[in-house]
Amino acid sequence: MAVTELHLQDRLTRLSLAPELGASLVNWEVKATGQPLLRHSDTAALASGTPRRLACYPLAPWSNRIAEGGFAQPEGWQALTPNTEHDPYPIHGSAWQQAWQVEHHSERRARLRLDSAVPFAYQATLDVHLHEGCLNLDLHVVHLEALATWYGLGLHPYFPRYPDTKLYAAARKVWLAEDGRLPSYQAEVPEPWRFNAMGLLPESVVDHAFSGWPGECVIEQPSAGHRLTCSASGAEHFLLFCPQGQGFFCFEPVSHPVNAHHLPGRPGLRLLQRGEATNLGFRMQYQAL
Repeated sequence: MAVTELHLQDRLTRLSLAPELGASLVNWEVKATGQPLLRHSDTAALASGTPRRLACYPLAPWSNRIAEGGFAQPEGWQALTPNTEHDPYPIHGSAWQQAWQVEHHSERRARLRLDSAVPFAYQATLDVHLHEGCLNLDLHVVHLEALATWYGLGLHPYFPRYPDTKLYAAARKVWLAEDGRLPSYQAEVPEPWRFNAMGLLPESVVDHAFSGWPGECVIEQPSAGHRLTCSASGAEHFLLFCPQGQGFFCFEPVSHPVNAHHLPGRPGLRLLQRGEATNLGFRMQYQAL
């Protein structure tokens, strides 16, 4: 499919966006070298028409999976159905599967807006700003439905993975599952998944949510000659996805763990009345090594 791209640039980096593909980032790269800072999206990835092949997309009005066919609201049940062919659960909300509108576009800034009726009425805006090699992403969502409901937000960036890719991201606990179900309890972070100091990504598959995160992380790419120093707001959790045999990994700042709608206390979710809002921000500062 033909996709319209927006282009931003600052002195050090350039960025492309695809508003109609779920407000996805397509490519973010170093101007001087063309080095990708997020996973590179080629022509085939862009033509695929899915944000899952691109560099980053927003997650609203929830992140990751929800079980049991929906969730309880204060005044009833919100039914949900699977929204992909590859997963039995509804995943990552609805914002990533809709076309967003361009409210503003200049050399270093863009604001994208989504007026959604699925699975309930909300308005989302994504503010994107480049400044001296720092990519700022600010996701803002307003609840518009008459009845109150639960919200969670996230961002889903894909990063290049090299043999020497390193990560720093301190967390207190990891969410684990029993009997092949969705995660239901927290445990101590095992040594191979512990990034309280800069370390190599694990060789085994990781696809877990981590809690007690202060919102700081560093992604170091020695062979590619750069690091990203990152900070998040509105996100006390992150999801780490490290598939085997792939040239990428995902580090997702999120407001809540997987299936939080069915966990005791609904950790990280916010109950919004009509007109109330929630926000999540993520900053990635490029630095040459």
